[in-house]
Amino acid sequence: MKCLGIDYGTTSVKAALFDENLNQLSVLSKDYTLITKGDTVEFPAENYVSILKELLSEIGFADCLAIDTQCETLILTDGDGNPLRNAIVWLDNRAEKEAREIEAAFGRKKVYEITGQPEITATWPACKLLWVKKNEPEVWAKTKKIFLLEDYLLYKLTGKFATEKTLQSSTIYFDIHKGVWWKEMLDYIGVSEDMLPELFDSASLVGEYGGTKIVTSAIDQIAGAIGAGVIKKGIVSEMTGTTMVVFVPTDKVPEYNESSIVPCHYNYDGSYVLLSWSPTAGMALKWFKNAFLPEYSFAQIDVLAKDIPVGSDGVTFLPYLCGSTMPKYNPDARASFTGITAEHKPAHFARSIMEAISCMLKSSLDYLGIEASEIRSMGGGANSALWCQMKSDITGKTLVTLKNKETACLGSAILAGVGCGYFESVEKAASLIKTDKTYVPSGEDYTNVYKAFLKYDDILNVKK
Repeated sequence: MKCLGIDYGTTSVKAALFDENLNQLSVLSKDYTLITKGDTVEFPAENYVSILKELLSEIGFADCLAIDTQCETLILTDGDGNPLRNAIVWLDNRAEKEAREIEAAFGRKKVYEITGQPEITATWPACKLLWVKKNEPEVWAKTKKIFLLEDYLLYKLTGKFATEKTLQSSTIYFDIHKGVWWKEMLDYIGVSEDMLPELFDSASLVGEYGGTKIVTSAIDQIAGAIGAGVIKKGIVSEMTGTTMVVFVPTDKVPEYNESSIVPCHYNYDGSYVLLSWSPTAGMALKWFKNAFLPEYSFAQIDVLAKDIPVGSDGVTFLPYLCGSTMPKYNPDARASFTGITAEHKPAHFARSIMEAISCMLKSSLDYLGIEASEIRSMGGGANSALWCQMKSDITGKTLVTLKNKETACLGSAILAGVGCGYFESVEKAASLIKTDKTYVPSGEDYTNVYKAFLKYDDILNVKK
């Protein structure tokens, strides 16, 4: 038995093939370039399909497959599934005016209590649909089917007009409590339910393509969490890649908090998940390396930083190269080093960056009020033993890395296997996931480091 998991990212797609014991047999990836102009970000919808089919032809036969994607990329077609315009990528911000209109009509509290989304932003599909209706009436008049990216790929492989519920979680026209479309919002936008795909759970068999069974997956963050074994309360994940994402399973939707912008998504099993993210994480260390130590590898920077004492001899970094989001939303925030003297060297700055991202992880967990016993660590940051130990010490939690780094592909492969009956359940399959290294708090005292981070954040991260 071979299960294929496909992770369709914003600018690249990766496919990994696994056997019945979740051993990775092969992996392929392809990059692609978006069309950007100001606030608009688009991509030819047909190209998503051609890239996918190229991967499928190259990676070899699989018994089943599932595809995880980003949430909000929107594709409008005629009744036969032919695209009427380029896909509007999730990053696209053209619908700011429509977002404000929807917020004025419904209010943030009502939208959150039904959809789990505490903000109404231009990226949500509801806002984008309203923009198309107002600004491209000729397209809107011909629109018969409304797809998100996973939906569109499923349709092109199987002919089935199908979607899965985690993907619809941030449309703001999906009721995460009842698992159905929110008719009041659809009526406001002017969308009838027959324009939307049939709703399925994750791990549902929807058709075949070339003898391979096609199964619904989940959004990329949920697929990645499944592939990391984050499937029950008490275990959370953090991904330190370009950004930092903290993933927290939960049984209930938290009550509305006007000051919170943490979204609550529908999870693969009908429960929920909190997602906290920060726009700058590994990106900060990469920026520092490229700007000041271009001849060094990240491993060599680790060696430099390891010899610097806890607290970086007084240097504190605020990692806001692209503003701050959670727990404090301030797009105008900027990065800074404080406490610098003539004695400080590049190694001090490198370590202070790593300490700051670790503090950001702790502040996110504190903000969410999560009592987790274990953190599963993913992304490039998980390759640094120094950084992993630092995160364990600062948070006071056990931190575990994974043998397989393609966690989203693995999560989709697990969902594919469950949907076809090869695995009894996601939980049974997840027992086969292999962990790599375990880090426990060493006793190093980072109390003053965290206090300094919070102090300078209060002083410098202030909305204008």
